[in-house]
Amino acid sequence: MKRKVEWRLLAASLPVLLLPSLVYADGTPPPRVLNPADTAWVLISTALVMLMLPGLAMFYGGMVRRKNVLGTLMHSFVPLGVITIQWFICGYSLSFAGGDVGHFVGNLDKMFFAGIPFSALNGAALIPDFLFSMFQLMFAVITAALISGGFAERVNFGAYVVFIFVWSTLVYDPIAHWVWGGGWLQAMGALDFAGGTVVHISSGTAALAAALVLKKRRGFPGTLMIPHNLTFTLLGAGLLWFGWFGFNAGSALAANETAVLAFTNTQIATGAGMLGWMLAEYVRAKKASALGAASGVVAGLVAITPAAGFVEPFWAMVIGFVVGILCYQAVVLKVKLGYDDSLDAFGVHAVGGTWGALATGLFVTVGGTGLLAGNLKQVGIQLIGIAASAIYSFTVTALIVIAIEKTIGFRVNDEEEEMGLDTTQHGESGYNMV
Repeated sequence: MKRKVEWRLLAASLPVLLLPSLVYADGTPPPRVLNPADTAWVLISTALVMLMLPGLAMFYGGMVRRKNVLGTLMHSFVPLGVITIQWFICGYSLSFAGGDVGHFVGNLDKMFFAGIPFSALNGAALIPDFLFSMFQLMFAVITAALISGGFAERVNFGAYVVFIFVWSTLVYDPIAHWVWGGGWLQAMGALDFAGGTVVHISSGTAALAAALVLKKRRGFPGTLMIPHNLTFTLLGAGLLWFGWFGFNAGSALAANETAVLAFTNTQIATGAGMLGWMLAEYVRAKKASALGAASGVVAGLVAITPAAGFVEPFWAMVIGFVVGILCYQAVVLKVKLGYDDSLDAFGVHAVGGTWGALATGLFVTVGGTGLLAGNLKQVGIQLIGIAASAIYSFTVTALIVIAIEKTIGFRVNDEEEEMGLDTTQHGESGYNMV
């Protein structure tokens, strides 16, 4: 009796099993339906990337002086609100959803998500368009937050809120469109798996521009400005590492082998980045510091971001180890040159992102070819993408900062800077213990 029931179930399900072939047989493509596994993975990845914001807040917050810890935490926390609204109003339309204007930026047809049904699927991915927009939103949020490392401890909070809204609209959205939204770099064939160019080069060069325009902190470099809580910084680095799996592996937009490759490469490159930084530091200072280990972790994460789904694990190790040494040397050079990039946003993100984007052109063998396969052209395309995003971000950022400084004022006055941002900008203290 049981065997008869099984045969009946098989007979009943046979037409369903044959449906795809029947559909293809008459030349009609099968309907696009939501993939539950892919949707679940990108949902999780979106939440992981969001977790990077408190991770960044702790990473940056531990490196500033005690009187500025709350102000610095807020610089990473408040973009979750500001950029979310900017993205809903116009950012998603300008970056991805609103068509194409001269291969430079999207238009405003999809402001407020107009005309996007919540059930609509996104492009080639079998996930809802709303989910894709939320995943990409988290990238926009953390990019804006990263810039704050360049001018930590010396800016007005209200001006900062205005800055990140304007910067995301005029800088992040166009560059995201260039690379991922159908713009000119994408058409050229530039490779950026998860944001080396879009996120790290743009934010790192913006941080440098803002630091140069706003000038040094009072007493820099003569006054000792040591991190007040390195336990915060190490914990923040750990949260960034954890969240970065969503950042990189989630960028596959599917629960597939590419996501697994990106996940694997992220872990290997990050470990190698930490070791590379500690080795360079030990050679120079005969000590491997906790701050150096945390910085090496972030450098490794940054460098593998553009290459995560494009290279094999051996080259991920090379990318990570080299970037640890490069970024350490960039931080040392900052001291010699005398510019005040407070938390080394340029030295880690711009330098690390540049190496990662270039290394993608050198070592790509998955989903494309690079120098390893004799395709020197890809290296040239990567260099064009690096230069274009760096020059555009630096120039427009400098103009935005100058405009804000000349109108509402960006930098706090000497008295407020001496008292600390926690008190003067927020009326609070990070530590109220006796």
